[in-house]
Amino acid sequence: MTRAPAIVLAAAVIGGLAGASIGLAFNKGDSTATAQPTASVTNTGKSLGAEQIYRSDSPGVVVITDNQTEVVPASLFSPAQKEQVTALGSGFVIDTRGDIVTNDHVVQGAKDIQVGFSGGASYPAKIVGTDPSTDIAVVRVKAPASVLHPLQFAGSDVQVGDPAYAIGSPFGLASTMTAGIISATGRPIQAPNGLSIQNAIQTDAPINHGNSGGPLLDRFGRVVGINSQIEGGTVDANVGVGFAIPTATVRAIAGQLIATGHAEHAWLGVEVATIDSSVTKVVRGLPSHGVVVVKVVAGSPAAKAGLKAGTPQASGNGTGTLVGADAIVTVDSVSVTSTMQLSESLALHKPGETLELQVVRGGKSRTVDVTLGNAPA
Repeated sequence: MTRAPAIVLAAAVIGGLAGASIGLAFNKGDSTATAQPTASVTNTGKSLGAEQIYRSDSPGVVVITDNQTEVVPASLFSPAQKEQVTALGSGFVIDTRGDIVTNDHVVQGAKDIQVGFSGGASYPAKIVGTDPSTDIAVVRVKAPASVLHPLQFAGSDVQVGDPAYAIGSPFGLASTMTAGIISATGRPIQAPNGLSIQNAIQTDAPINHGNSGGPLLDRFGRVVGINSQIEGGTVDANVGVGFAIPTATVRAIAGQLIATGHAEHAWLGVEVATIDSSVTKVVRGLPSHGVVVVKVVAGSPAAKAGLKAGTPQASGNGTGTLVGADAIVTVDSVSVTSTMQLSESLALHKPGETLELQVVRGGKSRTVDVTLGNAPA
């Protein structure tokens, strides 16, 4: 089973509730229901040099333009500026049929897509499907098989400190390679529709406007993610902090887009925060572990199941807490210890499935059945 990380919607942490806030939408994790990209997952066991990786992989990396839009080299958007420009970006081939993965924000609004290859040839392409919840899109190019070089996907064994290489078209400079390391994993980044994508990879391999949609590669030349965002603050260029959507998400979503033209995301409809065990000593009725419900979306599966958010109130130690909130402590009898763990647990499910939650409110435990919905766009 291909398991994709969860999609989350960030929320403020309330006072004594520690940890990242989590979400309301979770990614479908059952790959058996949809076709998967044919790019294989391999490990040669031997690291390659940068020159070898470039020679092997650059023919599979493309530049994406829209003939109906003025080309400006700013397809990779900065979360700080909320910039989304769709005229130019990168992508990479994933099968011999001509399917190419890129970012949703690269092709958003595009009408006459052209795909350029490293050899100089350019061919028309059409959008197969887009998913703004994960910022992933698939386009299909009408090109001869001789120019299609699918890249290989890596597994999920990315480690901080591993070498990382990016190939793309920064500022329109096609087939540019940059190098760095994996700086961090498990980062949340914002998707074009406002949801957050969990477990993104942070890298200091220089990426700039135009790298969007291109591959981030490991030392074996395999794809570990799609380069998607830069964090520059007031600087509208690379400052050594870039983010890539991880391979697990790419494969799962691309497979759905190729099979059906759209992607589904199982939806619970809550915002939650991890319970700080130290707070349980001063807040009556709060379980020793789990996640507390910060918000319930009206009309959501959680709302229909009767889950309740609490009212903010100052606690005895001077911090804030929630009164009357439900705390989720297990999902299908598996203990929940953090927002991330809940996210990973729900990522194994899909819309329409029913989960059994153990919920605590005011010190009293009960069992709640929730039928997951499909996340709204």
